[in-house]
Formats: sequence, structure tokens, C-alpha cells
Amino acid sequence: MVGRKFTEGSSLQLTPGLVHRNLVTTEAEHNDLFNIGVAGRAKVSKRVAITGEYFYVLPGQGPRDPFHNSLAFGVDIETGGHVFQLQLTNSTGMFERAFITETTGDPFEGDIHFGFNISRVFTVYDPKAKARRKAAEQAK
Repeated sequence: MVGRKFTEGSSLQLTPGLVHRNLVTTEAEHNDLFNIGVAGRAKVSKRVAITGEYFYVLPGQGPRDPFHNSLAFGVDIETGGHVFQLQLTNSTGMFERAFITETTGDPFEGDIHFGFNISRVFTVYDPKAKARRKAAEQAK
């Protein structure tokens, strides 16, 4: 992956990749599919960001009908310890084999799906404890 943060609120990522499928339905299909992904993020406010990604499967890797390249747009909403992600995409799966190699929906024909994720970070330690100890030592 190659990524760049352009400003505090915007970043772009380029992701070349290879998806290997052990089982394919016909001999004409390739087990390995090379792809290139582009993803971006733009913060709208301190806690809201707009995201987008597109995965392009390189040509000449066997028949692609009825498959399409994956396109997704989303909104990330941070609420303290949780991040809610709302996605509109032409893919039905959320893992690489599904959204890179098996996307059947055409977004320009209205094949759009809604997805929803919730992320939560659980910490086993107190990240501010070190700063409090240091401040207490300096106060002595």
C-alpha cells in the first residue's frame, strides 16, 4: 500500500494487489487476479469523514462477465469510542475475494447495496496514566 496524507483532513491510498482463488468455476478463469485499488478520505468535521474506494481488476485475466469492478462511497461517524461506517457499494461481500473478484452489481444500473459497520477500540491500559505519573513526579 502507498498512502499519503495531504492535509489534516484528506488522504489518498493506492493499493496494488493479488487475489488468489483456489477454486474457479471454469478452466478459462484464472486463479490469480491482479488488481489496483484507490481509496480516499476527506474529513467534513472533527468527527465525520467521507470515504470512497474503487478496485480495478486488470484486463486479460480470463472472462469477467458478469463481474464488475467494486465502487464504494461511505460516511464515517466517530462518537467517542465507536466509529459508525455507512457504505453504499455495488459489492455484496466485505472481504477481498468477494468485493474484488465477485462483484456482480453495476452501480450505473442502480445495483447499489447499503452496508453498516461499527468499530470499537478496547484498551487494556490507561493511555493517560504515563502523563499523570510524569506530572506527579514534576510536582514533587
